[in-house]
Amino acid sequence: MSDAREAILERVRAALNEGRSAVSVERAYRRTGSTLPAELADMFAQRVSAYRATVHRVSPDEVRSAVEAICRDREVGRLGIPPGLPTPWRPRQVELVEDEGLSPDELDALDGVLTGCELAIAETGTIVLAGGPSEGRRALTLVPDLHVCVVGTEQVVHLVPEAVTRLARDPRRPFTLVSGPSATSDIELDRVEGVHGPRNLELVLVGH
Repeated sequence: MSDAREAILERVRAALNEGRSAVSVERAYRRTGSTLPAELADMFAQRVSAYRATVHRVSPDEVRSAVEAICRDREVGRLGIPPGLPTPWRPRQVELVEDEGLSPDELDALDGVLTGCELAIAETGTIVLAGGPSEGRRALTLVPDLHVCVVGTEQVVHLVPEAVTRLARDPRRPFTLVSGPSATSDIELDRVEGVHGPRNLELVLVGH
C-alpha cells in the first residue's frame, strides 16, 4: 500500500511541477472581438434565434409595450419579477409577483418570469445571469415555464473571453450562462424541452 501511495503522490507532484517554475501555456485563442457594436446585436439575435429563442428588437421606450404584448400572446396572468426590476419594464394588466423568497410551488404557479441580465455573448447566442437586482436569484428563472429577458445592446460582447473578463470584476457571484430555452436529447437524439429550465425564452433586445 505504501508503494502505491508513493507512486500516486509522485505523479501528483510531477503534474503540479512541484519546486519548478510554472509551465507557460500558449493562449492563441481570440480574447477581443473586432465586430462593430451595431453588428454585435444582429449576430446575437441570429445566434440565439437558432436556439429557438424568440427575439423582439425594440427601442428603450418600447420595452414595456413589448413585454405586455408577450404576456398577451402567452396568456400570462401572473408574472414573477425580481424586486429590483426597473419600473419602466413592468407590464400593466398582469399580476406582478415579486420574488421575496417564493417557494418552489409558488414559483411553479407563475405563468412566467421577467428579468434583465448581466450581459450577453454574440458569438454563442448566450445570456449571462449573475443575480443582480434586475435578475434575481437563479431559482426565479429555473422553475417557471416562460422566461422573458430584457437585454440592452450595450450589454452584448463579441466573445466568451470578453465576457469572462467583465465577469471577473466580481468573481464571487454565481454566474449562469443560458443559450436558448432549456433542452436536452436522449440517446436516440429526441429533443425534449423544459427538463431543467423554461421551455420558452423570449428576449427583448433594446437598442436605439
